[in-house]
Order: sequence, then C-alpha cells, then structure tokens
Amino acid sequence: MTRTLENQTTRRSSSTEAGSRGTARGRVIPTIVLILGSIYCLIPVAWVFVAASKSKGELFTTFTFAPGSGLFANLGDLFAYEDGQFGLWAANSVLYAGVGAVLSTFVSTMAGYALAKYEFRGRNVIFYTILAGVLIPGITLAIPQYLLMSELGLAGNPLSVLLPSIISPFGIYLSRVYSSSAMPQETLEAARIDGASEWRTFRSIALPLLVPGMVTVFLLQFVGIWNNFLLPFVMLSDQSRYPLTVGLFTLLAKGSGTPALYSLAITGAAVSIIPLVALVLFLQRFWKLDLISGGIKG
Repeated sequence: MTRTLENQTTRRSSSTEAGSRGTARGRVIPTIVLILGSIYCLIPVAWVFVAASKSKGELFTTFTFAPGSGLFANLGDLFAYEDGQFGLWAANSVLYAGVGAVLSTFVSTMAGYALAKYEFRGRNVIFYTILAGVLIPGITLAIPQYLLMSELGLAGNPLSVLLPSIISPFGIYLSRVYSSSAMPQETLEAARIDGASEWRTFRSIALPLLVPGMVTVFLLQFVGIWNNFLLPFVMLSDQSRYPLTVGLFTLLAKGSGTPALYSLAITGAAVSIIPLVALVLFLQRFWKLDLISGGIKG
C-alpha cells in the first residue's frame, strides 16, 4: 500500500513538472516572437531618429546607428524651410487628424451604441454592410471620393479631407462590439423606467461606460488620418493646405534635384512621429482606468 502511494506521488510530481515545463515553454515562444516583431518594427523608427541627428555630410557618408552632430542644425533648417512651411503642414495635420478623429469618434460611438442596444428593422443589414466596408481598402475609395467632392465643389477645400474621415466602418464596428459588452441592458431599462429620455440615458449613463472604447476609436482614427497620404494627395492642390505626409513627400520629390532636402525630409519624419508617441502615452491611462474599474466591479 505504501509503495502504491509513493508511485502515485512520484507520477503526480512528474506530471506537474512536465506541465510546468510545457507552460514555461509555451510562454517563452510567444515572448520571443513578440520581441523579434518589436525589433523588426522599431529598427526603422530608430534609424529615422538617428539619421535626423546626422549632418548632411554624415548622412550620405556613413550608415551607422551612432548619433550624429547635426540635430539642432537640421531642426533649425526644417522649421525655417520656406518661411515655416513645415510648421504650417504640422498645423494642418493637427487640424485634419484632431477634428476628424473627434467627429469620427462621436459618430462611431452613437452608431455603434444604436446598433448594439436598439431593435429596429434592417439593423442586421446595416451592420453587415458596415462590416463589409471594413474589408474595402481605403485606396479604392480615393478616386470616387474625389469625384464626389468635385461635384459638391469641395475639391481642394480642407473639408474634402475632413468629411471622408468622419465615417469609419471599423470605428462603428468596434463601438458596436464594445457597447454590447460594456453597457448592461438592465441599466438602460432602469433609466427608462425612471423616466430618463433616450438622449439623457446615452449622455449620462452610456457615455461614461464607453470612454475606453471611445479612446481606442479616437486613437486609431487619429493615427490613421495623421498617416493618411493618398486622400489629401488626391484632394488638395494648394501646398499651404498639405498635411505632413504630403508635405514631406514634396520634400523628397524635390530632393532628387537638391539632395540637401533629404535631410530635411528625414528630420521632418522624425518630428512627425513624436506627437503620435505622446498621444499613446497620454491616452493609455484610460485603458488602465478601465481595467481597475473592472476589477473593482468584479
């Protein structure tokens, strides 16, 4: 009997050790994959920042990750280019991305909330149509959108860049999914029984619970509009209305005849990354707040 118990104990310990080894191996492999993926994505970004610190002579004669000595000179030349053209492009990008992301977040949140919490005829048809819109590449819509804006007389106007950015199929889809999980139907029914209107229920009860999802939609839209090149390139012809993406492209195009402009374009690309990094670092506290509140509720 004693030997049997010892054998069972030995088998259990062996299986526990094997399970722990398998669990450890299962954690190591994804970690390695994530580290390799991070390195692959961050190396180009690191090179841009390093290249922005090199003087014109260092940029074209050396290819190393050692910082150069021309950072402040490059920044001065960049912001002095054509009497502050880069600053104007940056302001345009902030306008397009900021206003477009705010409006898109508001529209996506209301549409996603309505699709998640209201029963009406054609709801599923609308939702699957929006879902199909997620699968359509944005590049295929640039020319039709330009033709539509031309018919409305808005081609070349900043509205031709802002208006198409307001409707985001993916933002609506994400808001619908988040509203379904984060907004209990019982809470809405209780508010209606207490006599609250639908608008007050949405504004006072639903919106505070949907903040983490709204932050996610805002961040995705801001980054998408900030990095968008094709739409403003097609819509705008006035250089003073260009965003950073199109403005830096013009610098690169001119750089074929004036190689010194390559340095300005690289420095401008490095500067344009900083607002996105700052925005992510600032908004991540809302996701942390959601996790904490979820733990307290549980």
